[in-house]
Amino acid sequence: MKQKAPWYYLILLILAGEAVFILPYVLPRIFRPTVLDVFELSNFEYGLAQAVCGIASMISYPLGGPLADKYPPRKLIAIALWLTAIGGFVYAQYPSLSILQVLYGWWGFTTIFLFWAPMIKATRVWGGSDSQGKAFGFLDGGRGLTGALFGLLGVVIFSFFLSEAADTASLEDRKIAFTYVIYTASVIIIIVGFLVWLFMKTDQNEQHIVLDKISFQDLGKVLRLPSVWLLMVIILCGYVGYKITDIISQYAEEVMLYNQVNSAKVGTLLQFLRPAVGIAFGLIADKLKITWLLFISFVLTLLGGLLFASGIIAPTTTLLFFMSVVVIAAGVYACRALYFGVMQVGKIPLTLTGTAVGLISLIGYTPDIFAGPAYGMLLDAHPGQEIGHQNVFWMLSAFALVGTVAAFVYHWKYGRKKLPATS
Repeated sequence: MKQKAPWYYLILLILAGEAVFILPYVLPRIFRPTVLDVFELSNFEYGLAQAVCGIASMISYPLGGPLADKYPPRKLIAIALWLTAIGGFVYAQYPSLSILQVLYGWWGFTTIFLFWAPMIKATRVWGGSDSQGKAFGFLDGGRGLTGALFGLLGVVIFSFFLSEAADTASLEDRKIAFTYVIYTASVIIIIVGFLVWLFMKTDQNEQHIVLDKISFQDLGKVLRLPSVWLLMVIILCGYVGYKITDIISQYAEEVMLYNQVNSAKVGTLLQFLRPAVGIAFGLIADKLKITWLLFISFVLTLLGGLLFASGIIAPTTTLLFFMSVVVIAAGVYACRALYFGVMQVGKIPLTLTGTAVGLISLIGYTPDIFAGPAYGMLLDAHPGQEIGHQNVFWMLSAFALVGTVAAFVYHWKYGRKKLPATS
Protein backbone atom coordinates (compact mmCIF):
# COMPACT_ATOMS: atom_id res chain seq x y z
CA MET A 1 0.00 0.00 0.00
CA LYS A 2 1.63 3.30 -1.08
CA GLN A 3 1.25 6.55 0.81
CA LYS A 4 -1.15 8.65 -1.22
CA ALA A 5 -2.87 10.87 1.34
CA PRO A 6 -1.65 14.51 1.50
CA TRP A 7 -0.31 16.22 4.61
CA TYR A 8 -3.52 18.18 5.22
CA TYR A 9 -5.27 14.80 5.62
CA LEU A 10 -3.16 14.14 8.73
CA ILE A 11 -3.59 17.71 9.98
CA LEU A 12 -7.37 17.37 9.79
CA LEU A 13 -7.13 14.01 11.53
CA ILE A 14 -5.11 15.59 14.36
CA LEU A 15 -7.62 18.44 14.72
CA ALA A 16 -10.54 16.02 14.77
CA GLY A 17 -8.71 13.64 17.10
CA GLU A 18 -8.57 16.25 19.85
CA ALA A 19 -11.65 18.34 18.99
CA VAL A 20 -13.99 15.42 19.64
CA PHE A 21 -12.72 15.14 23.23
CA ILE A 22 -12.82 18.87 24.14
CA LEU A 23 -16.27 18.85 25.72
CA PRO A 24 -16.21 15.62 27.74
CA TYR A 25 -12.55 15.67 28.80
CA VAL A 26 -10.44 18.74 27.96
CA LEU A 27 -12.68 21.48 29.38
CA PRO A 28 -13.47 19.63 32.66
CA ARG A 29 -9.74 18.95 33.12
CA ILE A 30 -8.75 22.59 32.65
CA PHE A 31 -11.76 24.22 34.33
CA ARG A 32 -12.49 21.59 36.99
CA PRO A 33 -13.16 23.98 39.91
CA THR A 34 -15.36 26.14 37.67
CA VAL A 35 -17.26 23.12 36.33
CA LEU A 36 -17.99 21.83 39.82
CA ASP A 37 -19.22 25.27 40.92
CA VAL A 38 -21.44 26.14 37.95
CA PHE A 39 -23.00 22.67 37.84
CA GLU A 40 -23.27 22.68 41.67
CA LEU A 41 -21.80 19.20 41.93
CA SER A 42 -19.32 17.45 44.20
CA ASN A 43 -16.26 15.62 42.87
CA PHE A 44 -18.05 12.32 43.43
CA GLU A 45 -21.21 13.43 41.61
CA TYR A 46 -19.27 14.65 38.59
CA GLY A 47 -17.29 11.42 38.70
CA LEU A 48 -20.58 9.51 38.41
CA ALA A 49 -21.34 11.30 35.14
CA GLN A 50 -17.88 10.54 33.79
CA ALA A 51 -18.27 6.90 34.85
CA VAL A 52 -21.31 6.61 32.58
CA CYS A 53 -19.12 7.84 29.73
CA GLY A 54 -16.55 5.16 30.59
CA ILE A 55 -19.18 2.41 30.58
CA ALA A 56 -20.62 3.62 27.27
CA SER A 57 -17.10 3.74 25.84
CA MET A 58 -16.28 0.16 26.85
CA ILE A 59 -19.49 -1.06 25.20
CA SER A 60 -18.79 1.03 22.10
CA TYR A 61 -15.24 -0.21 21.44
CA PRO A 62 -16.15 -3.69 20.09
CA LEU A 63 -19.48 -2.59 18.58
CA GLY A 64 -18.10 0.43 16.78
CA GLY A 65 -14.98 -1.26 15.42
CA PRO A 66 -16.69 -3.18 12.58
CA LEU A 67 -18.50 0.04 11.59
CA ALA A 68 -15.13 1.54 10.64
CA ASP A 69 -14.56 -1.35 8.25
CA LYS A 70 -17.90 -0.86 6.51
CA TYR A 71 -17.96 2.94 5.96
CA PRO A 72 -15.28 5.50 4.94
CA PRO A 73 -13.50 6.91 8.04
CA ARG A 74 -13.98 10.58 7.08
CA LYS A 75 -17.78 10.24 7.07
CA LEU A 76 -17.92 8.51 10.45
CA ILE A 77 -15.45 11.02 11.94
CA ALA A 78 -17.44 14.01 10.66
CA ILE A 79 -20.75 12.62 11.95
CA ALA A 80 -19.13 11.88 15.32
CA LEU A 81 -17.91 15.49 15.57
CA TRP A 82 -21.33 16.93 14.75
CA LEU A 83 -23.17 14.70 17.22
CA THR A 84 -20.61 15.48 19.92
CA ALA A 85 -21.09 19.22 19.30
CA ILE A 86 -24.87 18.85 19.69
CA GLY A 87 -24.16 17.57 23.18
CA GLY A 88 -22.29 20.79 23.84
CA PHE A 89 -25.46 22.84 23.43
CA VAL A 90 -27.13 20.65 26.05
CA TYR A 91 -24.07 20.99 28.31
CA ALA A 92 -24.33 24.80 28.10
CA GLN A 93 -27.81 24.64 29.70
CA TYR A 94 -26.24 23.28 32.93
CA PRO A 95 -28.58 20.29 33.24
CA SER A 96 -29.28 18.28 36.38
CA LEU A 97 -27.01 15.40 37.39
CA SER A 98 -29.32 12.79 35.83
CA ILE A 99 -29.37 14.62 32.48
CA LEU A 100 -25.60 15.17 32.73
CA GLN A 101 -25.12 11.42 33.14
CA VAL A 102 -27.21 10.78 30.02
CA LEU A 103 -25.16 13.42 28.19
CA TYR A 104 -21.88 11.74 29.16
CA GLY A 105 -23.29 8.43 28.00
CA TRP A 106 -24.07 10.14 24.68
CA TRP A 107 -20.50 11.40 24.47
CA GLY A 108 -19.20 7.91 25.20
CA PHE A 109 -21.17 6.77 22.16
CA THR A 110 -20.16 9.60 19.80
CA THR A 111 -16.45 9.65 20.71
CA ILE A 112 -15.89 5.89 20.66
CA PHE A 113 -18.62 4.06 18.71
CA LEU A 114 -18.46 6.49 15.78
CA PHE A 115 -14.97 7.94 16.11
CA TRP A 116 -12.20 5.90 17.74
CA ALA A 117 -11.68 3.04 15.28
CA PRO A 118 -12.18 5.27 12.20
CA MET A 119 -9.47 7.60 13.54
CA ILE A 120 -6.99 4.72 13.94
CA LYS A 121 -7.88 3.33 10.51
CA ALA A 122 -7.54 6.72 8.84
CA THR A 123 -4.10 7.09 10.42
CA ARG A 124 -3.04 3.72 9.00
CA VAL A 125 -4.25 4.86 5.59
CA TRP A 126 -2.14 8.03 5.77
CA GLY A 127 0.93 6.12 6.96
CA GLY A 128 0.90 3.71 4.04
CA SER A 129 3.31 0.79 4.11
CA ASP A 130 6.40 2.64 5.29
CA SER A 131 5.34 5.59 7.48
CA GLN A 132 3.28 4.04 10.26
CA GLY A 133 5.59 5.34 12.99
CA LYS A 134 5.46 8.86 11.60
CA ALA A 135 1.68 8.69 11.23
CA PHE A 136 0.90 7.58 14.78
CA GLY A 137 3.69 9.60 16.36
CA PHE A 138 2.50 12.77 14.67
CA LEU A 139 -1.12 11.93 15.49
CA ASP A 140 -0.53 11.64 19.23
CA GLY A 141 2.01 14.44 19.40
CA GLY A 142 -0.21 16.69 17.32
CA ARG A 143 -3.23 15.86 19.47
CA GLY A 144 -1.26 16.79 22.59
CA LEU A 145 -0.27 20.15 21.13
CA THR A 146 -3.79 20.77 19.81
CA GLY A 147 -5.28 19.99 23.22
CA ALA A 148 -2.94 22.48 24.88
CA LEU A 149 -3.90 25.16 22.32
CA PHE A 150 -7.61 24.44 22.74
CA GLY A 151 -7.14 24.77 26.49
CA LEU A 152 -5.32 28.08 26.09
CA LEU A 153 -8.10 29.39 23.85
CA GLY A 154 -10.69 28.39 26.44
CA VAL A 155 -8.82 30.23 29.20
CA VAL A 156 -8.56 33.37 27.04
CA ILE A 157 -12.30 33.32 26.24
CA PHE A 158 -13.23 32.65 29.87
CA SER A 159 -11.06 35.54 31.08
CA PHE A 160 -12.38 37.88 28.40
CA PHE A 161 -16.04 37.41 29.32
CA LEU A 162 -15.54 37.71 33.08
CA SER A 163 -16.78 41.15 34.14
CA GLU A 164 -14.44 41.21 37.15
CA ALA A 165 -11.31 39.46 38.45
CA ALA A 166 -11.54 35.67 38.59
CA ASP A 167 -10.87 35.62 42.35
CA THR A 168 -13.88 37.83 43.06
CA ALA A 169 -16.25 36.92 40.20
CA SER A 170 -19.70 35.73 41.24
CA LEU A 171 -21.02 32.28 40.40
CA GLU A 172 -23.40 33.76 37.83
CA ASP A 173 -20.59 35.73 36.22
CA ARG A 174 -18.43 32.61 35.93
CA LYS A 175 -21.35 30.65 34.54
CA ILE A 176 -21.90 33.22 31.78
CA ALA A 177 -18.20 33.24 30.88
CA PHE A 178 -18.00 29.44 30.85
CA THR A 179 -21.09 29.29 28.62
CA TYR A 180 -19.18 31.24 25.97
CA VAL A 181 -16.34 28.71 26.28
CA ILE A 182 -18.75 25.81 25.71
CA TYR A 183 -20.46 27.45 22.72
CA THR A 184 -17.13 28.37 21.14
CA ALA A 185 -15.86 24.81 21.53
CA SER A 186 -19.08 23.40 20.05
CA VAL A 187 -18.90 25.67 16.99
CA ILE A 188 -15.23 24.79 16.42
CA ILE A 189 -16.08 21.08 16.56
CA ILE A 190 -18.85 21.56 13.97
CA ILE A 191 -16.48 23.45 11.65
CA VAL A 192 -13.81 20.74 11.98
CA GLY A 193 -16.49 18.19 11.09
CA PHE A 194 -17.28 20.00 7.83
CA LEU A 195 -13.58 20.28 6.96
CA VAL A 196 -13.12 16.55 7.55
CA TRP A 197 -16.15 15.63 5.43
CA LEU A 198 -15.05 17.83 2.53
CA PHE A 199 -11.28 17.49 2.48
CA MET A 200 -10.06 14.43 4.39
CA LYS A 201 -9.93 12.28 1.27
CA THR A 202 -7.22 10.14 -0.27
CA ASP A 203 -6.34 9.75 -3.93
CA GLN A 204 -7.33 6.11 -3.76
CA ASN A 205 -10.92 4.93 -4.03
CA GLU A 206 -12.45 4.81 -0.53
CA GLN A 207 -14.07 1.49 -1.39
CA HIS A 208 -10.63 -0.15 -1.31
CA ILE A 209 -10.43 0.28 2.45
CA VAL A 210 -13.96 -0.82 3.38
CA LEU A 211 -15.88 -4.10 3.28
CA ASP A 212 -19.48 -4.62 2.17
CA LYS A 213 -20.22 -6.46 5.39
CA ILE A 214 -18.43 -7.82 8.45
CA SER A 215 -19.02 -11.51 9.13
CA PHE A 216 -18.30 -13.76 12.09
CA GLN A 217 -15.62 -15.29 9.89
CA ASP A 218 -13.87 -11.89 9.76
CA LEU A 219 -14.19 -11.60 13.53
CA GLY A 220 -12.64 -15.05 13.92
CA LYS A 221 -9.85 -14.10 11.53
CA VAL A 222 -8.96 -11.13 13.72
CA LEU A 223 -9.12 -13.14 16.95
CA ARG A 224 -6.75 -15.75 15.51
CA LEU A 225 -4.01 -13.17 15.03
CA PRO A 226 -1.38 -13.37 17.81
CA SER A 227 -0.58 -9.69 17.23
CA VAL A 228 -4.10 -8.74 18.33
CA TRP A 229 -3.74 -10.53 21.68
CA LEU A 230 -0.26 -9.13 22.24
CA LEU A 231 -1.50 -5.61 21.51
CA MET A 232 -4.28 -6.04 24.08
CA VAL A 233 -1.60 -6.62 26.74
CA ILE A 234 0.76 -3.95 25.37
CA ILE A 235 -1.89 -1.22 25.28
CA LEU A 236 -3.31 -2.17 28.68
CA CYS A 237 0.15 -1.87 30.28
CA GLY A 238 1.01 1.27 28.34
CA TYR A 239 -2.26 2.93 29.33
CA VAL A 240 -1.67 2.19 33.01
CA GLY A 241 1.52 4.18 32.49
CA TYR A 242 -0.32 7.01 30.75
CA LYS A 243 -2.75 7.31 33.67
CA ILE A 244 0.22 7.88 36.03
CA THR A 245 0.72 11.32 34.50
CA ASP A 246 -2.45 12.42 36.33
CA ILE A 247 -0.65 12.30 39.70
CA ILE A 248 2.83 13.61 38.89
CA SER A 249 1.88 17.16 39.94
CA GLN A 250 0.42 15.77 43.16
CA TYR A 251 3.74 14.00 43.79
CA ALA A 252 5.51 17.34 43.30
CA GLU A 253 3.32 18.96 45.96
CA GLU A 254 3.21 16.18 48.57
CA VAL A 255 6.68 14.65 48.24
CA MET A 256 8.84 17.38 46.69
CA LEU A 257 6.98 19.97 48.87
CA TYR A 258 6.33 22.35 45.95
CA ASN A 259 3.59 24.94 46.28
CA GLN A 260 0.51 24.69 44.07
CA VAL A 261 1.91 27.08 41.47
CA ASN A 262 5.16 25.15 41.06
CA SER A 263 3.29 21.83 41.12
CA ALA A 264 1.11 23.12 38.27
CA LYS A 265 4.27 24.02 36.37
CA VAL A 266 5.35 20.36 36.59
CA GLY A 267 1.96 19.38 35.17
CA THR A 268 2.45 21.94 32.39
CA LEU A 269 5.86 20.42 31.61
CA LEU A 270 4.12 17.08 31.04
CA GLN A 271 1.65 18.72 28.64
CA PHE A 272 4.52 19.94 26.48
CA LEU A 273 6.49 16.67 26.71
CA ARG A 274 3.63 14.73 25.11
CA PRO A 275 3.78 16.42 21.69
CA ALA A 276 7.58 16.61 21.81
CA VAL A 277 7.95 12.88 22.50
CA GLY A 278 5.24 11.84 20.03
CA ILE A 279 6.71 13.84 17.16
CA ALA A 280 10.32 12.87 17.98
CA PHE A 281 9.56 9.14 18.12
CA GLY A 282 7.38 9.47 15.03
CA LEU A 283 10.28 10.91 13.07
CA ILE A 284 12.71 8.12 13.99
CA ALA A 285 10.28 5.17 14.18
CA ASP A 286 10.32 4.48 10.44
CA LYS A 287 14.10 4.83 10.17
CA LEU A 288 14.61 2.33 12.99
CA LYS A 289 12.36 -0.62 13.84
CA ILE A 290 9.11 0.60 15.33
CA THR A 291 8.66 -2.60 17.36
CA TRP A 292 12.11 -2.13 18.92
CA LEU A 293 11.28 1.47 19.83
CA LEU A 294 8.05 0.26 21.45
CA PHE A 295 10.13 -2.12 23.56
CA ILE A 296 12.52 0.72 24.49
CA SER A 297 9.57 2.92 25.49
CA PHE A 298 8.46 0.28 28.00
CA VAL A 299 12.02 0.00 29.32
CA LEU A 300 12.00 3.77 29.93
CA THR A 301 8.60 3.53 31.65
CA LEU A 302 9.90 0.72 33.88
CA LEU A 303 13.08 2.66 34.71
CA GLY A 304 11.10 5.80 35.57
CA GLY A 305 8.64 3.82 37.67
CA LEU A 306 11.42 2.15 39.65
CA LEU A 307 13.15 5.49 40.29
CA PHE A 308 9.97 6.91 41.83
CA ALA A 309 9.09 3.68 43.65
CA SER A 310 12.55 3.32 45.22
CA GLY A 311 12.14 6.39 47.40
CA ILE A 312 15.48 7.91 46.39
CA ILE A 313 13.74 11.00 44.99
CA ALA A 314 13.41 13.60 47.74
CA PRO A 315 13.01 17.39 48.11
CA THR A 316 16.81 17.64 48.09
CA THR A 317 17.16 15.82 44.74
CA THR A 318 15.48 18.30 42.40
CA LEU A 319 17.61 17.38 39.38
CA LEU A 320 16.90 13.66 39.86
CA PHE A 321 13.18 14.43 40.17
CA PHE A 322 13.03 16.29 36.87
CA MET A 323 15.21 13.68 35.14
CA SER A 324 12.84 10.97 36.37
CA VAL A 325 9.80 12.96 35.19
CA VAL A 326 11.35 13.26 31.72
CA VAL A 327 12.25 9.55 31.63
CA ILE A 328 8.81 8.32 32.64
CA ALA A 329 7.07 10.85 30.37
CA ALA A 330 9.25 9.79 27.44
CA GLY A 331 8.34 6.17 28.10
CA VAL A 332 4.58 6.51 28.53
CA TYR A 333 4.09 9.06 25.74
CA ALA A 334 6.24 7.01 23.34
CA CYS A 335 4.18 3.90 24.15
CA ARG A 336 1.00 5.83 23.44
CA ALA A 337 2.37 7.18 20.18
CA LEU A 338 3.65 3.84 18.87
CA TYR A 339 1.42 0.97 20.01
CA PHE A 340 -1.14 1.25 17.20
CA GLY A 341 1.68 1.94 14.74
CA VAL A 342 2.85 -1.68 14.95
CA MET A 343 -0.41 -3.05 13.51
CA GLN A 344 1.08 -3.01 10.00
CA VAL A 345 4.05 -5.27 10.81
CA GLY A 346 1.74 -7.40 12.96
CA LYS A 347 -0.05 -8.48 9.75
CA ILE A 348 -3.41 -7.03 10.78
CA PRO A 349 -5.35 -6.43 7.52
CA LEU A 350 -6.11 -2.80 6.74
CA THR A 351 -9.70 -3.61 5.80
CA LEU A 352 -10.24 -5.17 9.26
CA THR A 353 -8.48 -2.40 11.20
CA GLY A 354 -11.71 -1.19 12.81
CA THR A 355 -12.72 -4.65 14.01
CA ALA A 356 -9.23 -5.26 15.39
CA VAL A 357 -9.08 -1.86 17.11
CA GLY A 358 -12.47 -2.45 18.72
CA LEU A 359 -11.43 -5.79 20.18
CA ILE A 360 -7.97 -4.58 21.24
CA SER A 361 -9.39 -1.44 22.89
CA LEU A 362 -11.99 -3.41 24.83
CA ILE A 363 -9.15 -4.89 26.89
CA GLY A 364 -6.44 -2.32 26.33
CA TYR A 365 -8.35 0.64 27.74
CA THR A 366 -9.73 -1.04 30.87
CA PRO A 367 -7.30 1.13 32.93
CA ASP A 368 -9.91 3.86 32.39
CA ILE A 369 -12.00 1.80 34.81
CA PHE A 370 -9.49 0.47 37.34
CA ALA A 371 -6.29 2.56 37.25
CA GLY A 372 -7.74 5.78 38.70
CA PRO A 373 -9.53 4.09 41.63
CA ALA A 374 -6.50 1.86 42.30
CA TYR A 375 -4.11 4.82 42.38
CA GLY A 376 -6.58 6.72 44.55
CA MET A 377 -6.88 3.88 47.08
CA LEU A 378 -3.11 3.52 47.34
CA LEU A 379 -2.70 7.26 47.91
CA ASP A 380 -5.62 7.56 50.34
CA ALA A 381 -4.22 4.70 52.43
CA HIS A 382 -1.28 7.00 53.28
CA PRO A 383 -2.62 10.54 52.65
CA GLY A 384 0.08 13.06 51.86
CA GLN A 385 2.87 10.59 52.56
CA GLU A 386 5.64 9.39 50.28
CA ILE A 387 4.86 5.70 50.85
CA GLY A 388 1.48 6.07 49.14
CA HIS A 389 3.18 7.45 46.03
CA GLN A 390 5.83 4.72 46.16
CA ASN A 391 3.09 2.07 46.15
CA VAL A 392 1.49 3.69 43.13
CA PHE A 393 4.78 3.55 41.24
CA TRP A 394 5.40 -0.05 42.30
CA MET A 395 2.03 -0.87 40.69
CA LEU A 396 3.09 1.01 37.56
CA SER A 397 6.43 -0.82 37.51
CA ALA A 398 4.70 -4.19 37.64
CA PHE A 399 2.56 -3.35 34.63
CA ALA A 400 5.54 -1.81 32.83
CA LEU A 401 7.48 -5.06 33.32
CA VAL A 402 4.64 -7.09 31.77
CA GLY A 403 4.46 -4.58 28.92
CA THR A 404 8.21 -4.82 28.38
CA VAL A 405 7.98 -8.59 28.00
CA ALA A 406 4.96 -8.36 25.67
CA ALA A 407 6.66 -5.70 23.54
CA PHE A 408 9.81 -7.81 23.28
CA VAL A 409 7.78 -10.83 22.18
CA TYR A 410 6.02 -8.64 19.57
CA HIS A 411 9.38 -7.43 18.28
CA TRP A 412 10.84 -10.94 18.25
CA LYS A 413 7.82 -12.29 16.35
CA TYR A 414 7.15 -9.46 13.90
CA GLY A 415 9.82 -6.80 14.00
CA ARG A 416 13.03 -8.61 13.09
CA LYS A 417 12.13 -8.65 9.41
CA LYS A 418 9.69 -6.74 7.29
CA LEU A 419 6.35 -8.51 7.08
CA PRO A 420 3.78 -6.79 4.87
CA ALA A 421 0.23 -6.68 6.11
CA THR A 422 -2.44 -8.37 4.05
CA SER A 423 -5.52 -6.52 2.92
